[in-house]
Amino acid sequence: MANLIEINDLQMKRGERVTFEVQSLSIARGETLAVVGPNGAGKSTLLFALAGLLKPATGEIRFNGKPLNQWDALEYRRKIAFVFQAPLLMDMTVEQNVALGLKFRSTPIEETRARVRKWMKYLDIDSLAKRRASQLSGGEAQRVSLARAFVLEPELLLLDEPFSALDPPTRAKLLEDLSALLSKDNLTAVFVTHNLNEAAQMSHQVAVILDGKVRQIGPPREIKAKPADEAVAAFLHEMPQ
Repeated sequence: MANLIEINDLQMKRGERVTFEVQSLSIARGETLAVVGPNGAGKSTLLFALAGLLKPATGEIRFNGKPLNQWDALEYRRKIAFVFQAPLLMDMTVEQNVALGLKFRSTPIEETRARVRKWMKYLDIDSLAKRRASQLSGGEAQRVSLARAFVLEPELLLLDEPFSALDPPTRAKLLEDLSALLSKDNLTAVFVTHNLNEAAQMSHQVAVILDGKVRQIGPPREIKAKPADEAVAAFLHEMPQ
């Protein structure tokens, strides 16, 4: 399977301080990579670098075989979608929120309607179409955020702890639905989480980040069974299971 993302000798800096580095990391097309690590380890830095929002100090990120710095910024942004920890919804209806990105891209009206209906149904929010964002529960709002991302049909989906603020039952159901959608659509995704079971359920590979470095990459079962070193083992032991 061809790689969608390839990262080599990457260093991110804030001033003169190195905040994140990874020697080599690849994500195959259709694969979900879960990223785990303590607060401040560099997980969000990786997502922002993949989104093109932070520029590497050294090294490179390649998307579809082409270095990120050679992509036209607008063209690249249209190939990705980002779902944040807190739903960032506009003060409008669910239907209008889901359609927002397509409106910005001047997608034809009939195509927009069809895609919005499709993804509201898939995310089980079609009954909320006319409800305003301010009237939604946390779980409903995050489903709208996910629908707004999926409707763009991105090649790469970036998810920054999208379930962390939800209650356990809502979280479990949304996780199940999202996992099924990623598999069904063969979408490539990078998913940041603090929960090892979530990582195992969602992902093909797990990257463990400690102190700004990718310390281990592998299938979830392998990460659990054979931590790369004592620091990784200690972190995994402390993670919510």
